[in-house]
Amino acid sequence: MSALDWLVLGGTLLFIVGYGTWRTRAAGRTLDSYLLGGRQANWWGIGLSIIATQASAITFLSTPGQAYDDGMRFIQFYFGLPVAMVLIAAVAVPIYHRLRVFTAYEYLETRFDRRTRTLAACLFLVQRGLSNGLSLYAPALVLSAILGWNINLTVWLIGGLMISYTVAGGTRAVAVTQQGQVAVIFTGMVVAGYLLVHYLPPGVGFSEAMQVAGHQGKLNLIDFTFDPSDRYNFWTGMTGGLFLALSYFGTDQSQVQRYLAGRSITESRLGLLMNGLVKVPMQFGILLIGVLLFVFYQFNQPPLTFNRPVREQIATQPKFAPQLQALEQRHVTLFNGKRAATEQVVAALQQDDATQLAVAQMRLKTAQTAIRELRTEAQAFFKQAAPLAEAKDTDYVFLTFVLAYMPRGLVGLLIAVVLSAAMSSAAAGLNALASTTVIDLYKPARPRSDERHYVSVSRWATITWGVLGIAFALFAARLENLIQAVNILGSLFYGTILGIFVVAFFMKKIGGNAVFWAAIVTQAVIFLLFQTTTIAYLWYNIIGCALVMLLAAVGQRLASPPGPLSRKEGEPDASRATGLRRLPPP
Repeated sequence: MSALDWLVLGGTLLFIVGYGTWRTRAAGRTLDSYLLGGRQANWWGIGLSIIATQASAITFLSTPGQAYDDGMRFIQFYFGLPVAMVLIAAVAVPIYHRLRVFTAYEYLETRFDRRTRTLAACLFLVQRGLSNGLSLYAPALVLSAILGWNINLTVWLIGGLMISYTVAGGTRAVAVTQQGQVAVIFTGMVVAGYLLVHYLPPGVGFSEAMQVAGHQGKLNLIDFTFDPSDRYNFWTGMTGGLFLALSYFGTDQSQVQRYLAGRSITESRLGLLMNGLVKVPMQFGILLIGVLLFVFYQFNQPPLTFNRPVREQIATQPKFAPQLQALEQRHVTLFNGKRAATEQVVAALQQDDATQLAVAQMRLKTAQTAIRELRTEAQAFFKQAAPLAEAKDTDYVFLTFVLAYMPRGLVGLLIAVVLSAAMSSAAAGLNALASTTVIDLYKPARPRSDERHYVSVSRWATITWGVLGIAFALFAARLENLIQAVNILGSLFYGTILGIFVVAFFMKKIGGNAVFWAAIVTQAVIFLLFQTTTIAYLWYNIIGCALVMLLAAVGQRLASPPGPLSRKEGEPDASRATGLRRLPPP
């Protein structure tokens, strides 16, 4: 990077972090202000915070690579999200606000018992703690590729910066910095999309680029084929994706905490609905950048692998360097043939010549097959030459374009986009992990301590979870495409957690003992399915939720004879929960 890039990158990040820290310098004196910002957030601030929390660095590194490799069909993953926002706004938000809870899991004690609350909190802590590690690994991937730094050291540096301002300002610091981070993110992605179109050859504009992408199967937006083993089609998005969104936004404390900070039910609802309106178009835009990258590399020579560190590692080994050079030379030759075929396709489309188009498409298909076979051979070679390195290179596609083609200054801006997204998502996750640890595990065990003590413990919990996230990040390079890794990890836990909350909200005759053991059994079943079947991971959200409901109903029926349900086995009074009280509707 040039000096100007470093200036843009450093200036952007320092301004966002510095401004957020200064704005929230008086926050954190009470538990309410530290964990929920005094419950004074307005709807647009809540909406931006929800968007920033979900849009991690993985979104901007991995999603364009996903579209480059697999087309636009990943967008179907988000089809159920707007529906989920409406349902959560209608059902969960009023309950959380009326009880004035700090975490979603506090409600479970008022409905069931402390054991069920603790189980749900622990499932969240495991899942979110691991996910935060992935959120730290993604930007470390960027800086290690740019600077050649040891990736472990890079993880520690980024994690340390993010931990410092999260510990200092709590929820308000996270929310204020997220507003600046979202502005940088949207600016950077618009600039990237414009330049990708601008860099296409003369005579190839946006419409021609979309035609080229469409003829090569990259505009596969909707697939109505029902296939349980297919991760991305309309049915998995509207069912599994819906249940995943319900669990993530309705029961995951990293998101619930964003709208618990709202000053009223209306503000929280509007923030959620804003996310429902913005998220799908935003994700469409990011995937479209991946498709434009694909078209760009039909006319410009791509590397044999986008994973530059692995390529450089192999090139220095005398045993493997000659074979690498031979593969790269074959790649250049095959690409030249594919580029000529692509240009012939564009010319046929512009002239509306069906005969020429058919010939060009056949030629292009032959060239693509040859390159695909070469890349398969190359990946096997890379795995042999560097067994511990990541063979899949889609996470590096967007990064490679930024470093190779972006003008000076804009490279720094795009790197700032990635780091801003990383810090916004990981900081919100840390904040939620600390809140859940203190409110759901520590405070019930130490109910008579004062506010200052709980705030101090919250800060130490933030540090502890930050260090644990860093530790997991050091192993993240062994995972597949990062955006899929995050969603797989969430799906392993979210179905069970959602099932507990669905029972709490809608199955009023089921008590804590039945739902506790139903959740334990369900979580074991989900892990077993993941290990032994090829079911697409989005279905785990439906299976987990449905199985908790079914087993809890059966367990309650076996444990209780027919007849009126006693208070002990039904919904307990809110006064049983430490520090909670039922309030009249606002």
